[in-house]
Amino acid sequence: MLLAARETLAPEFGRRVSFVRVALPWLPFDAWADLLFSTATFHWVREHEQLFREILRALRPNGRIFAQCGGGPNLAAAHALAEEVMHSPPFAKYFETWSGVWEFSTPEVTAARLLAAGFVEVRTSLEPAPATFDDETAYREFVTTVIYNPHLERIPEGPLRTRFIDEITARAGRHTPRFTLDYWRLNLEGRRP
Repeated sequence: MLLAARETLAPEFGRRVSFVRVALPWLPFDAWADLLFSTATFHWVREHEQLFREILRALRPNGRIFAQCGGGPNLAAAHALAEEVMHSPPFAKYFETWSGVWEFSTPEVTAARLLAAGFVEVRTSLEPAPATFDDETAYREFVTTVIYNPHLERIPEGPLRTRFIDEITARAGRHTPRFTLDYWRLNLEGRRP
């Protein structure tokens, strides 16, 4: 993603834009950026309180954060499909300690966290953004690499992984609308004083 961003943005912005890979929630910057923009990332970070403190520290005075990530009931139906399969034989033993890997916060909780971190002019909102796939093949390919990848990492390589996706895909085909992911986007913004 950094390479694609560099190829897209560097020709227009030159040295005015920088690209850095970090391990969130930690940011190795102090008053470094005027703007932090993120899309579809923050829900992969469980420690939002720490993340927002780090972002505030990384921004210069009057610097802004604009971000969008999964929030609220994001993928609740998709995760319910997985739960049905996870708790059935032969998969249950691989998910005995499963607690998920995402943080799908509400606009209210996110606003409170941003304010507690020190941001002002905080705005948060939630919007539905369902994604329906044309067919079973497209759905299966996407959910295997994006949605259920954390689940699959817990199952040993081999036919059980395929069976896990087979069972979820069959359930998704019986839902209305078929092969649809119930995405909800949490929008957030704020300014460092």
